[in-house]
Amino acid sequence: MASSSSSVFLLTVNGQIEGANFPEYDNLYCKYCFVYGHDWVPTSGLEEGITQITCKGSQTSHRLIWNFPLEATFKSTNPFGWPQLVVSVYGPDVFSNDVVRGYGATHIPFTPGQHSRSIPMFVPEPTWRLQKFTSWLLGRRPEYTDPKVVAQGEGREVTRVRSQGFVTVSLHIMTKDMKKLGYDTGLSSAANAQPSWSTEEQTHAS
Repeated sequence: MASSSSSVFLLTVNGQIEGANFPEYDNLYCKYCFVYGHDWVPTSGLEEGITQITCKGSQTSHRLIWNFPLEATFKSTNPFGWPQLVVSVYGPDVFSNDVVRGYGATHIPFTPGQHSRSIPMFVPEPTWRLQKFTSWLLGRRPEYTDPKVVAQGEGREVTRVRSQGFVTVSLHIMTKDMKKLGYDTGLSSAANAQPSWSTEEQTHAS
C-alpha cells in the first residue's frame, strides 16, 4: 500500500472561468470539461459543468462575465496525458435555437502558482455554400457530437473551422510529490513546501 501511494503524484486545479469576448453575440453560456490520459484519475471536484447565461454589460469592453468556479484534483503515475480544460460556448441564433458559438482548449499549467489563460475559440464550418445556407435556415449549425474531440486533435485536420472569440480563465495550480518521482516543475523544494504560493511564483503565469 505504501509503495503504491509513493508512486503517485497529485495535481489540484482551483480557479474560475472569468468570461468571454464574442463581439457579435450576446446571452451566452459556457460548458466545460477536463480531458486527461488513461493514467489519470480524478479524486475530487467536478470534471464538467455549465455556467449561467450572461449578457454584455454597459461598460465599453462589452465582455461577458461568468466568474464560474473550477475545482478538481487528479492523481497519476506519470505526466503523459496531462489534463486539458475544454470549453464550449453556446447561445441563441435569430430563431432562438441554441447553437455553438465556439470551442477551445488549453493544457492545465505545469508549474504551481497563479495563471491566466486566454483561450482562442473556433467553430466548425460547412464545406459547401448550400450546406451553410440550409444550416442557417434550419437552425442546425455544424458542431461536434463530443466537445472532447477538441483536445484530442485526431481528425481535426480534416475539419474546416473559423476562429471567433476568446474565453478567459484563471487557474491556481498545486502539485504534490512530483519531485519525489523525479519530475521537476521548475520550482525550488522550499516553494513546493509552502501551503500558499508566493507572488514570486506568479511570474510563471503567462
